[in-house]
Amino acid sequence: MLVVVAERSRVAEARRLASKAASQQGLCEGDIGRVALVATELATNLIKHAGGGEIAIGAFDDSEGTGVELLALDKGPGIADVPKALADGYSTAGSAGTGLGAAHRAASVFAVSSRLGHGTAILARVRKSEDRPDRSRRYIVSGLCVPYPGEVVCGDGWAVAPIDEKLVALLADGVGHGLRAHQAAMRAIEVLRESAKVAPEEIVQRVHGALGATCGAAVAVARFEPDAKRGNVNFVGVGNISAALIDGADVRRMASFNGTAGRLAPRIRAYQYPYRDTPTVILHSDGLTTRWDLSEYPGLMGAHPSLIAGVLYRDFRRGRDDASIVAVRKYSGCPSAS
Repeated sequence: MLVVVAERSRVAEARRLASKAASQQGLCEGDIGRVALVATELATNLIKHAGGGEIAIGAFDDSEGTGVELLALDKGPGIADVPKALADGYSTAGSAGTGLGAAHRAASVFAVSSRLGHGTAILARVRKSEDRPDRSRRYIVSGLCVPYPGEVVCGDGWAVAPIDEKLVALLADGVGHGLRAHQAAMRAIEVLRESAKVAPEEIVQRVHGALGATCGAAVAVARFEPDAKRGNVNFVGVGNISAALIDGADVRRMASFNGTAGRLAPRIRAYQYPYRDTPTVILHSDGLTTRWDLSEYPGLMGAHPSLIAGVLYRDFRRGRDDASIVAVRKYSGCPSAS
């Protein structure tokens, strides 16, 4: 969910919704308290330093554990010195200067991306106290899904399915918006969960068949296929889902075919994109423009996938459609945690 924080009264709303999400995820009282503290400090920081912004609240379940993710996004002046801003006692607003430092300490994973004059994105993940980073899972997954203005449900949907060392990610953008589009996207997710072990082109073929009774959807499926020294991303796209593979300093756009799953899909074909480094796959609906260039954001390619998703959502959403973005990283070492 997305909380617009434009005035001080919204700080309490952000805290309430974040605490509710933590309770729904089964976090204990102590962990819920940590989530509430982080939400309060991030929302307060948006008001004090950026003139407002947004906080995305979601769940995570990947190599960094299980818990609640908070992503604060603004287009304010940016942070000149991030390490200094995280130190207690530092403030540019005449306050005690403990907000970001307190959020940093309460979070299990904490990361910042900021550019002077362009804004700041702050990620805080609070995992269950009993959880620890799990090397064996090997993937970090993050996604945002925001409905068309005025709609209650999002017409886009995404999901991932781990298959041994592999992982399959799907993003579906139902035709139009509102409930019918949402139902189409959810049906595509159901097919993924039923069929995750088959080849990506077969998954998309099954989605195409299953969506015949719906309004249809644009669909993309990406499967990580790791090897000892390198690997491939096997990708299939039908419709206007944009996809990219980040491999080190290289960004490659992945090709989708014209069509609509459930309506007309003349070509369903997989392409393989090899990688050598620590790859990140980005999928997003046409609720975001495709005119982004990560080279304009120093350090963002190697940043946490949630920060990549958040910055692209913040800067390139159209504002007149459902908007969704998914970022998945194949992790080669122990997940980072602060």
